[in-house]
Amino acid sequence: MSLTRTTLATLVAATLSVSTLHADTRPFAYSEIVVPGAVATAAYGINAGGDIVGTYVDQVGGVHGWLWTRGAVTVLDFPGARATEARGIGPGGDIVGTYTLPGEGGPTVHGYVRTRDGTFTAVDVGGYNAVLQRILPDGTVVGCRHVNDMTASMQGILIGKDGAMEVGEFGTMHMGGTPGLGLVVGFYYPNPAAPVYQVGYTIAQGTFTAFMVPGSNWTAAWDVNPHGAIAGIYRDATGFHGFVREGDVYDTVQVPGAVATRAFGINAGGDVVGSFVLGGATRAFVASRTQRHRQ
Repeated sequence: MSLTRTTLATLVAATLSVSTLHADTRPFAYSEIVVPGAVATAAYGINAGGDIVGTYVDQVGGVHGWLWTRGAVTVLDFPGARATEARGIGPGGDIVGTYTLPGEGGPTVHGYVRTRDGTFTAVDVGGYNAVLQRILPDGTVVGCRHVNDMTASMQGILIGKDGAMEVGEFGTMHMGGTPGLGLVVGFYYPNPAAPVYQVGYTIAQGTFTAFMVPGSNWTAAWDVNPHGAIAGIYRDATGFHGFVREGDVYDTVQVPGAVATRAFGINAGGDVVGSFVLGGATRAFVASRTQRHRQ
C-alpha cells in the first residue's frame, strides 16, 4: 500500500481555550478485566457492542493481544510473531494492532488487521514501521508510521480504500476518528528540538487544533466516539489520569485507589477502557457512565 504525504491541516498555534475540569464528580462505575495468566494488562479499544481488545504480558515476558467478548477471553497472536498488541476493534468485530517478529526490536513494528473470522492480514505502509490504532465502520484505519524512533520520524496516517495519507505536522499520531473522518484526534510533540512532552490535537474540517487538559503539563488524546467525546490521558502534579472531553467540559477518569489511570478507548455509549496501576501491577478496566456532566 503506497503512502502519500499530504498536509491535511493548518496548525492553530494557541491551545484550545477550555473552561471546566470535573476532577471529583466520579461519573463512572469501574470494573476490572482479568486476563488469565497475565502479570500486566491494558485495555485499548471498545466497540458499541461492548467487545474489548487489549494487550497483556505473561509470566515469562511474552506480549499478546486479547479479545474480551461476552465474558470470554481470546488470545490474539499474529502468526510467527514474538509480540502482538491489539489496539482497536470496529463495530463489526475487525481488530487492528501491531506485531513484532523474532529478532526485531527497538522501533521496528508492523501493522495488522484481524477480521472477525480470525484471519490476520499484515498491513504495509510504504515500507515504514506502522502502528495501527483504530478501524472505522467503513474499514478506514488510523494510526501512525515512523522510521527510526517514536517521535521525530512519526507521522499520523489514514489508510482507506484509495491508499494512505499522512498529516504534515511534526511527531503526530492519529489515535481515533469519527465515521467519515469529520473529526480526527491524537497527540504530537510540538517542539522538534526537544520532543519531551505530548500535546493533544483535533483535526476538524481540515483544521489542526492543539489542546491541553486544564491544569495539565502533558496531554494525549487516545480515542473519539461517533458523538465527538474524546478519551485520553493527562498528567498533572499528582501523576497520570484519564479524561473524557465532551464539548468544553472535561471529566477525570480515575480508578479509586489507583496511583495512575490511563484512558485509551471510548465507544458510542460513552464506556471507557484503559489501564490502572494498583499494588505495583498494571491492570485493565472498563468504566461506564453513572451520570452525565451538566451543560
